[in-house]
Amino acid sequence: MSQIDDLPPLREVIASHGLAARKELGQNFLLDMNLTRRIALAGGAVAGKTVIEVGPGPGGLTRALLVEGAAKVIAIERDERALPVLEQISAACPGRLEIISGDALEIDYPALVHGPTHIVANLPYNIATPLLTGWLTGNNWPPFFGSLTLMFQKEVAQRICAQPGEKHFGRLGVLVGWRTEAHIMFDVQASAFTPPPKITSSVVHLTPRSKIRKIPVQALEAVTRAAFGQRRKMVRQSLKSLGVPVEALLEAAGLEGTERAETLAVERFLDMAETLDEIVKENQSGPAGP
Repeated sequence: MSQIDDLPPLREVIASHGLAARKELGQNFLLDMNLTRRIALAGGAVAGKTVIEVGPGPGGLTRALLVEGAAKVIAIERDERALPVLEQISAACPGRLEIISGDALEIDYPALVHGPTHIVANLPYNIATPLLTGWLTGNNWPPFFGSLTLMFQKEVAQRICAQPGEKHFGRLGVLVGWRTEAHIMFDVQASAFTPPPKITSSVVHLTPRSKIRKIPVQALEAVTRAAFGQRRKMVRQSLKSLGVPVEALLEAAGLEGTERAETLAVERFLDMAETLDEIVKENQSGPAGP
């Protein structure tokens, strides 16, 4: 811990390395060590664990993860200006910080790790949702990560954690509810960031479900896209855009068709996606021979 304490304050690091946050990279830096330590521990103790961090910037959360005893932090950073700063942190904690220079959306995450891994990150706002959906739609399940502790815009966090019947419930809520249990841990006010964004942020913790129904992701995405594409309409109407017999989907889910998408349990979407996949496969195989 003392080695981290010997590093210069983050504000000095940002000034000396010309690390002003760039809007095009979705950057907003956290400098309060008490807050970054709270985020580091929001999903439980990290001591002795491997942690992947996306978008560390000047390394505020990186320092916190190392102070809290993470055995190894794998930091993925696209902004080359931040690399020398992260190297300083690595030098203070030999063998515990691996720095990967690259685009977080193009990383093969399972290939990075061996054994239990957790992802803890103040995600760049402009790639936060694509990153999350990428992690949640992998073919292998349970996934390579034991949990996700992530910062989002509060509105996105509400969509992630929304339950059926709530106004924020939509396509993202269905995907998240299918494969994880998700909770908003706490909000972070704009004033905590440098520069302060115009919105409140929230820290979300997601834990993968050990067993899930095996539904093709593409089929579920098709059903939710249709159902929520016209969310004010009854599902009997909105599902017509799929181009398959709607009655078969409704019957599989035990629906009358007068319901609206935001009121349906996640299981009902899985029922419809499973049936859609069967219909598509039957159509692709063509009519049976004589």
